[in-house]
Amino acid sequence: MQLGTLYGIGVGPGDPELISLKGLKLLQSVPVVAFPAGVGGKLGVAQQIVDRWLSLDIVQLALRFPYVRDESILEAAWLKAAEEVRYYLERGQDVAFVSEGDVSFYSTFAYLAAGVQKLDPSVRVEAIPGIISPVAAATSLGFPLAIGDRSLAVLPALYSMAELEAALDWADVVVLMKVSSVYEQVWQILHRRGLLDRSYIVERATCPDMKIYRGLSDRPNLKLPYFSLAIVQVAAPEPVFQTNRNF
Repeated sequence: MQLGTLYGIGVGPGDPELISLKGLKLLQSVPVVAFPAGVGGKLGVAQQIVDRWLSLDIVQLALRFPYVRDESILEAAWLKAAEEVRYYLERGQDVAFVSEGDVSFYSTFAYLAAGVQKLDPSVRVEAIPGIISPVAAATSLGFPLAIGDRSLAVLPALYSMAELEAALDWADVVVLMKVSSVYEQVWQILHRRGLLDRSYIVERATCPDMKIYRGLSDRPNLKLPYFSLAIVQVAAPEPVFQTNRNF
């Protein structure tokens, strides 16, 4: 029997209508759709995005990935998820793993695909790109994320304050992913550098409950949800987009 294909589909930052046409067609044609399981009985973000597009006869496979930094725990979880996916692939069924944002941008898909191919190197893997949250956030703010010769730095959730200081020294625009856990330290650095008025926070970009903070001078103690990012225009161009949103 021919093995099924493992697809990774980036489904965007939150708005279900921002899935690519290619990704949507795949979602509606594969027999199995996998996604990171939610926490506390809630649907995961990727599952929420695609839920309206899935037919009733599609197998929905929730894969559990612990939110820890212990490599041994993570590797065991990735291998277990790979084994769950391989069960369907060995029966000739294609599996689409959906990830918020893009599958190549801080996504669990890379680990899942590596685990599946470690179990069986002959498994075919194909990735379909999606819109990442920094791009969606900048568009919601009404300005380009990068333009002309402007340099861009993106720091993931586990950046240190030294890494932030270094990025602010060389980049024209800095994006801080999942900024909530270090917001107060970040605010102090931006305050010292005089960048608070050119700094923005976007919570849950493109979702119905999206919230935007333009300028952070009077917001030293914001309590932010997990899916929040900051954009700092170190050397900022004038906004060139139009937005009808009022925040």
